[in-house]
Amino acid sequence: MIRGGNRPAAQDAPGPAPGRSPSLITLVLCLTGTSVALLQTMVVPILPDFPTIFGVRADDASWLITITLLTAAVGTPLISRLADMVGKKRMLQVSLAFMVTGSALPAVSSSFAAAVVGRGLQGFAIALIPVGISLLRDHLPARKVAGATALMSATLGIGSALALPLAGIIDSAVGWQGIFWVPAAFGAIMLVAVRIIVPESPVRTGGRFDWLGALLLSSALTALLMAITKGGAWGWSSAETLATFAAAAALLGVWIPFERRVADPLVDLRTSTRRPVLLTNAASALVGFSMYANMLLTTQQLQLPDSLAHGFGLSVMAAGFAMIPGGMAMALFSPVSAYITNRRGPRTTLFVGAAVMAAAYLARTQLDHSVTFIVLGAMFVSIGTAITYSSMPMLIMESVPRTETASANGLNSLLRSIGTSTASAVVAALLTAMTVGVADLASGTAAARGGVPSALAHLPAPAAFDAAYYAAAGAAALACAVALTIPKPARARAGRTRRHDRVSPET
Repeated sequence: MIRGGNRPAAQDAPGPAPGRSPSLITLVLCLTGTSVALLQTMVVPILPDFPTIFGVRADDASWLITITLLTAAVGTPLISRLADMVGKKRMLQVSLAFMVTGSALPAVSSSFAAAVVGRGLQGFAIALIPVGISLLRDHLPARKVAGATALMSATLGIGSALALPLAGIIDSAVGWQGIFWVPAAFGAIMLVAVRIIVPESPVRTGGRFDWLGALLLSSALTALLMAITKGGAWGWSSAETLATFAAAAALLGVWIPFERRVADPLVDLRTSTRRPVLLTNAASALVGFSMYANMLLTTQQLQLPDSLAHGFGLSVMAAGFAMIPGGMAMALFSPVSAYITNRRGPRTTLFVGAAVMAAAYLARTQLDHSVTFIVLGAMFVSIGTAITYSSMPMLIMESVPRTETASANGLNSLLRSIGTSTASAVVAALLTAMTVGVADLASGTAAARGGVPSALAHLPAPAAFDAAYYAAAGAAALACAVALTIPKPARARAGRTRRHDRVSPET
């Protein structure tokens, strides 16, 4: 039997509504994924300016990033579960409405409090990706699901790559408010497009929403991500960090047995702890770590002053343009990942993608003496990311009934978010722990006149980047090992998804 609902899983994909083109549905859903990447990344180039813009301390300004991570982690499993229960298209529209409201609020108010609230609302839009992928499963013919899922997974990289240089252009042309107006306008357009073009899925699960489970999980995730994202500032051995980690562990210790007893759980742990799903989620966290390190390290290394042997002195905008080849490569390799999945299965796709990421990072430890090699290294990491990201939703959908597609993919996205948050903390710790002292750029005039610089700036040393690259390579290599332990489906590949939906997750 299927827990968490009274309705059986659908036997086959219902297919698009009459007159609705599968290609057009795919295009609209992929563009919604691009909008998520835009809102996540467009603020990155102006992060150093936020303390001046809002008149706050740098520590306070960092909440503009932290709050989005927190609401994304909390909102994704909740919205994904509601999508399975009340309608995927409906919750997709709710997520887009959060995005539009959260993007417009900072622009119209120009206050720091409004910016924090707006960025928090933006975080709920992250659920667009798992909900969109579940709609693809429900409306597309089985032979097209792998390709469409691969393309939608790649939109995160495509949008992120385009957002960095676009943010610099918009900021220079219309000011920082434009960084928020663009996602608001894009989100509004996509809200209309979804309403007109994307049909609602008839696949639903019954039961009641698990409000207490949602509260417990939200509290646990908030504590966990607070400890990860703020541990560097608080001190990893400080009382605040240790207490927050302990609170997260305690809340999870209450939530897990509660979810096993409740009739309609927020997360069906019997399904989530099945070996294929559990291992795929573990791989998702590792790949998320490896993926996010690429963006953090590449842009920082390219912007280091060229007075350093390992620096290149690129502007923020130029460093952003250097990320575009990686984003474009993700789009180009989406058909490749779909081909591997259709021919060899998503387990092989995950292994190949993670292996490409690991090899690219190892190469980057040696080939870092020119902008060309750094851009190529980042591009190959992005290619591996595109391949791995396309495989994980397919692995999840092989192992869960159609009525739990959104919530299962939402949990997978959550694990990936935990991986990216961990990468941010690890990279920051390494780049601040291994530094070299150079003449402060503010003292450059004195040095040019033959004087002695009045201060030293401590910038990341080459060893810091190498250590971070090795850590990212290690995470990708572990993902390869996990991929090898994921069981192969017992059914023939040709009818894999269709036949799976006829059995319960406990069969």
